[in-house]
Amino acid sequence: MAGRRAGDGVSEGARALLAEVARVGREVARPAAVAVDAEARFPRETLAALRACGALAAAVPRTLGGGGLSIDELVAMCTALGRHCASSAMVLAMHHIQVSSIVHHGGERPELAAYLRRVASEQRLIASVTSEVGPEGDMRRSVAAVEGEGAHFTLKKQATTISYGVDADDLLVTARRHPTAPAGDQVLVLLLRGDYVLTTSGSWDALGMRGTCSLPGVIEARGAGWQVLPEPFGDIAARTMVPTSHLVWAGCWLGIAEDAVAVARSRVRSEARFRVGVTPPAAQRLADTAAKLQLLRQAVGGAARDYAARLAVGDRDGLGSVGFALRMNELKLSASRLVVEIVGEALGVCGIAGYKNDSPFSLARHLRDAHSAPLMINNHRILE
Repeated sequence: MAGRRAGDGVSEGARALLAEVARVGREVARPAAVAVDAEARFPRETLAALRACGALAAAVPRTLGGGGLSIDELVAMCTALGRHCASSAMVLAMHHIQVSSIVHHGGERPELAAYLRRVASEQRLIASVTSEVGPEGDMRRSVAAVEGEGAHFTLKKQATTISYGVDADDLLVTARRHPTAPAGDQVLVLLLRGDYVLTTSGSWDALGMRGTCSLPGVIEARGAGWQVLPEPFGDIAARTMVPTSHLVWAGCWLGIAEDAVAVARSRVRSEARFRVGVTPPAAQRLADTAAKLQLLRQAVGGAARDYAARLAVGDRDGLGSVGFALRMNELKLSASRLVVEIVGEALGVCGIAGYKNDSPFSLARHLRDAHSAPLMINNHRILE
């Protein structure tokens, strides 16, 4: 794709891909969203359409056959899809996190570069496995360990949550560096489909984000040494995985909030048509909610541009600093709270029409999906 920047700072190639993702959202994700939510099933038709337009390679560098999008462009992509189906947007966001981790921390390892070429050419979907029975939600501690057998390894992990693991092509898994390593001495391991067995258990009958299919399961795998990323997981988490997570997740939440306000605006306009010359009572509340939406847009956009600028100049010290971590954590806290507030206020504007599932102004799915935001890397854990 072309790398030249257009007038608004978005590359021409990125502009075309973002337009395609927005089209997929309108034409595929939105029509399927009700069924995806009701059946708690993977949004397979949306992912097929995203593969067809090359969206799964958006974070892969252009030199390796991908889109080469910057982090702010990836966030915009998640927002565009999140307006139509939050589950689909979250799957895409999580995939971008995994690809970015390999891109930024694969070192000069030729096998990982070749793998990224496969992600681009085959549109492979990568899922994350950082949760585990034992560490109580702390992804910076592991029980599972990489066990070496010469140039190969084996690995067994009991995960509490593996979002879309059954539908993924490959997995990116955290584990201790070796069987005698302490819980915090972790590596990130790429597992390829065909080299692991995933045995799921339980069900994913959740309040919202039902299409992410986040089931618990046990993974038993083997692989080659190159599949263990060369940098410590602590560095990968601090510089890439956590900030990218907070940003692309916030992009998804922004999409939910934007659509909720759009629905509320449609409701106010509908009322106005029946009361010509009279301002609907909900109009002022809508204006206040729209102001909060603008705050959320500014917070997400500002943090994304900051991270993109640091990445562009290779500011490793800045990316690993306490100040940068606090900025990203503050984004997560504020964005996850604002999306709940905005959708709740939009529901108040719509009234009973927003509360009913069979109404054209229904915000039930938006509200349920929004309430996942404070729980993804729980806000209480971040505050502690």
